[in-house]
Parts: sequence; structure tokens; C-alpha cells
Amino acid sequence: MLDASLRGVRDVALAPLARALGTVTPTTLTATGLVVGIGSALSAAVGNHNLALGLWLANRLIDGLDGAVARQQGTTSDRGGYFDLLADFIVYAAVPVGLVIGSADPDGLAVHLGLLLGSFYINAVSWLALSALLEKRSTPTLSERSGGTQKTSLIMPSGLIEGAETVIFMTVCLLWPGWLNWWFTGMALMVTITAGQRAVWAWRNL
Repeated sequence: MLDASLRGVRDVALAPLARALGTVTPTTLTATGLVVGIGSALSAAVGNHNLALGLWLANRLIDGLDGAVARQQGTTSDRGGYFDLLADFIVYAAVPVGLVIGSADPDGLAVHLGLLLGSFYINAVSWLALSALLEKRSTPTLSERSGGTQKTSLIMPSGLIEGAETVIFMTVCLLWPGWLNWWFTGMALMVTITAGQRAVWAWRNL
């Protein structure tokens, strides 16, 4: 929901840091971000939420930088976009799992975690499959047709929950882990609504 409006601000804010990185490759940044993100999940799993939060925010910064560096160096590629997206999905799954492992009642959070990860799975299919079908049909891009949101090398219809909202959600979970049952269930509901929005778009446009 917020990604389109924040993209320009993000790009301007990250441009000086991207230039300062010189010849560091986007692939190196993507790999570094993945390691940092896994570190956040592991820190959460051992109950060190402050470190987990710091590593999570660092992961998000690096995730923005790899694309900014690629654009500045003129090295953007489908391969880079693919691995950037894959790294995101790994971290998005790992951090909630780490939080549950490190909680006082992991068994009590199992259903809530299942709902969250299930909603992530459904939402991913709702737009990844759509993106593939649009490519197959050579359909005009979503940004041309309905204000779609760019995600790495792909386009997806805008929805209630996008990247910015996910950053906020994970940050809230790491700040107040005692309320994970509510955070997970609420996010699962909103992500499911987002998947429904994209399914409706697909029904009307395919």
C-alpha cells in the first residue's frame, strides 16, 4: 500500500550511500543482506531481540542498497532481481520462526505462526503466478494498467500489504514479542485480504 509513494523517497535517500560503496557488487550486497537477515532470525531464536531488531533493520537497508547500486552501476539484471526476491522470502519466513523458537511458549504460538506463513505462501502465489501469466500473454505491465507496484524485477498489483508494511510488521514483532499471537494473526488476515485483492484483479484482467 505504501511502496509506490515511498519508492522515490527511498531512492533519493539511498543514492549517496550507493555511490559511496564504489565497486561493491549488488550480488555481494544481496548475499550480505541474506546473512544479516538470518542472523536476525537466529538472534530472535535465542531471545536477543535488541540484536535481532538491529540486524533486521540492517537487512532492510542492505536490501534497498543492492538495487540502488545495480542501477548506479548499470548492472541491473533478471538474475539479480531473482536472487534479491528469493533472499527476501527466506528472511520473511526465518524471522517469525526465530521469534517463535525464542518465545516463552513456542507450542502456543504454533497455530498463529502457521496462519502467518500460510498467508505469506498464498499471497506469494497470488502475484508470482499472475506475473508469470502476464509475461506469457505479453500483457501490458500492471504499472501501465492499474498502478502496479514494482518488486525487484517483477510487477504486481498493489495491495493492502506490501514491502513497507512488512518492514513495519517485523519491527513491531521484534519490539513487542509478548504479543506475537495478535501480531501474527492480524498480519495473516491482512495478507490474506491482499491475496484476495490480487485474485480479483486477475479475475477481471486475465
